[in-house]
Amino acid sequence: MLNKLDDYPIHQTPEPIAQPLNSDRNIYDRTWFNGYAPDGSYYFGIGMAIYPHRGILDCAFSVIEKGGQQHCFYGSRRAPAERTEMEVGPFRIEVVEPMRQTRVVLEDNGSGISCDLLFSARSASIQEGRQTLWSGGRKVMDATRFDQFGRWSGWIRHPEGEIQVDPEICHATKDRSWGNRNVGEPESGGAPNRPGGAFFLWAPLFWGDEISHAIFFDGTRGEPLHREALTAPLYPSEAEIPGTEDGRIERMAFTRHRVKYHQGTRLASHAELDFENVKGETRTIQMEPLLKFQMKGLGYSHPEWGQGMWKGELELGWESFDPEEVDPLARENLHVQQVVRATDGDRVGFGVLEQICIGPYEPAGFTEFLDGAK
Repeated sequence: MLNKLDDYPIHQTPEPIAQPLNSDRNIYDRTWFNGYAPDGSYYFGIGMAIYPHRGILDCAFSVIEKGGQQHCFYGSRRAPAERTEMEVGPFRIEVVEPMRQTRVVLEDNGSGISCDLLFSARSASIQEGRQTLWSGGRKVMDATRFDQFGRWSGWIRHPEGEIQVDPEICHATKDRSWGNRNVGEPESGGAPNRPGGAFFLWAPLFWGDEISHAIFFDGTRGEPLHREALTAPLYPSEAEIPGTEDGRIERMAFTRHRVKYHQGTRLASHAELDFENVKGETRTIQMEPLLKFQMKGLGYSHPEWGQGMWKGELELGWESFDPEEVDPLARENLHVQQVVRATDGDRVGFGVLEQICIGPYEPAGFTEFLDGAK
């Protein structure tokens, strides 16, 4: 099962590149981006992933302007043999220069959503710690992820208007991950399992000439399963980034989060992060949400266009909805990103706060699978 990448000296196993190391059904490899204006006037998200053992390549693009609807495009096809073929119908991702520039194009289609965008990096690539989560004796997640901060240029058209994406305004986070995690249709057969809970928080933020980054996975009692935080330099352009990785990253010795929720929901109304460095010095970052984006617009927990679900040889779909009108406690609506204004003493920054909390979670007072804040 050879493809073009087998001509490069990049093999990590005796198998061809197209054959993953193990046969877990939920092996995946994903490219993901967001883009937004710091004042919360618009946000867009982009995703594409291949699931080799499911034989699927899918994608999504979703955009919202403040006060408007969230518009979503979805695409799915049989996975191609060539991993460099990152194209689903009218949607494609082009790696212009690895870890520096990526072009995203959505040509005219029935959704009324189209774009031509260029991502340009402003930070080196930042590898997160390996994320491994268990359900009993089985790994339900085992993934590596790296992040990169940058900017977008280009344009977006959607059913309510057009956005001229100015690189001086539009900031971006890139997320590349691979490994295995629960995707696609649920498995059937065997003894039934009790529904599991999950708490996840992610906060990539811009601060002038640097970025901060924090990620949390907690258990139902609030116990840390995976936590890390760091700061790193932000460069004026991709040409000034010193390398694939940056030796000036400062990783924190300890990090903690505190979240307040809107009453009757699991949506953050305010959040704080503590960053404690190796010297024991602590900075506290506060975040105030400006704009909400439903992650189901990129397939996360979507009941019809969920990631890794077989739709056919080539299928496209689209929808629009008002994120302020959806049921905030419906499972498909729990996963959100919010554009936030961040403060750290006199310093002012901005970025996004991503969150999902399913099941009981003691620190928030959640005792049921889908109850809201008191």
